[in-house]
Amino acid sequence: PVEAKQRILSLDVIRGFALLGILVMNIQSFSMVGAAYMNPTAYGDLTGPNWWVWLIGHLLTDQKMYGIFSMLFGAGIVLMMSRAEARGAGAGLHYRRMGWLILFGLLHAHLLWYGDILYMYGVCGLVMYLFRRKSPRTLVILSALFFIIGSAIAYLSGWSMRFWPPEQIASFTRDNWLPNAEMVQREVAAYRGGWLAQMPYRVRTAAFFETILLLIMSWKLIGNMLLGMALFKAGILAGQRSRGVYVKMALAGFLVGLPIVGIGVWKNVSAAWDARYSFFFGAQYNYWGAIIVDIGWIGVLMLFCTSTGLTRAKAALSAVGRMAFSNYIFQTLIATTLFYGHGFGLFGGVSRVYQILIVVAIWVVELLISPLWLRYFAFGPLEWLWRSLTYWRRMPLRDGILA
Repeated sequence: PVEAKQRILSLDVIRGFALLGILVMNIQSFSMVGAAYMNPTAYGDLTGPNWWVWLIGHLLTDQKMYGIFSMLFGAGIVLMMSRAEARGAGAGLHYRRMGWLILFGLLHAHLLWYGDILYMYGVCGLVMYLFRRKSPRTLVILSALFFIIGSAIAYLSGWSMRFWPPEQIASFTRDNWLPNAEMVQREVAAYRGGWLAQMPYRVRTAAFFETILLLIMSWKLIGNMLLGMALFKAGILAGQRSRGVYVKMALAGFLVGLPIVGIGVWKNVSAAWDARYSFFFGAQYNYWGAIIVDIGWIGVLMLFCTSTGLTRAKAALSAVGRMAFSNYIFQTLIATTLFYGHGFGLFGGVSRVYQILIVVAIWVVELLISPLWLRYFAFGPLEWLWRSLTYWRRMPLRDGILA
């Protein structure tokens, strides 16, 4: 663990921003049938203001926020292990930390919400230890390789559909992309029911995420983590480069990345969101565009972090980032209480416009509570638990030590 003055402000600010931004996408999973996360036509109204809410969220946050978070996760591994190894600690510390994260993710997914990503970070983190000492150039090359493999798997899978029998395509579409009315009704009824009634859906979907989806997503997750390691070692994430570098990153990221993502939307709309095109091929525009947009977001956020003003905004975002684990689970607790049957049971009944208003309300709460909590405590509650388990000793909660 390190003292507060040793923390890197920019990492905490960017982490806080990504943590808030990821709720823009996750709220759809909390409040609507699972297929609507990838296919906006699968459930709910998609006209007028609802269309614009979805489009803006897709352009700016879909795959971008977890991409930024993954980059910071990779950077954090480099930072933590360099300090730990300087003190004589070894691989055991890292693998113990990842092991506890995997367990937290499993509990989160199976008991609260199937859309957990902590498990995936923990599993991918097991691999990341091997790359911690690579040069920035090598890390960028490896990152590109992982991105390409992930994309190639999607293309080959989509290409193979031409050989699938019609009944298999229909089953795939129904199960993963466009459920029929009966399936939608069952899912809505389950999540409007009590906690036990939700369990079969939650466990089945969580198990799919932890196996099949992990195999699909891990390539891009690891690619993002490797890129984050490279950006950290190059001094970009720590504010060690000139403002000109960050301006170029911002301009390139948004002027190049956003049009690519936008073309993908246009292509999917033109294909009427047909699973045979949109699930694999149409998704590739956002797959690659999101990586570029992430560079733009990091450029903007680093300009923000290195500016002389807006100190309160930086402090609030930094506090959210320092408590990212606790705030992530807090988002789940609030959202499942609102939408699931053991709470207010609003699942399937809230439009995208009202979803985004709920997101903003949760942002306000976390931006207010996080600085207040850290005024009295050194850690967020779950950060304290994770660090205590990782170091296998009870961390002091109020003596100013931060990890």
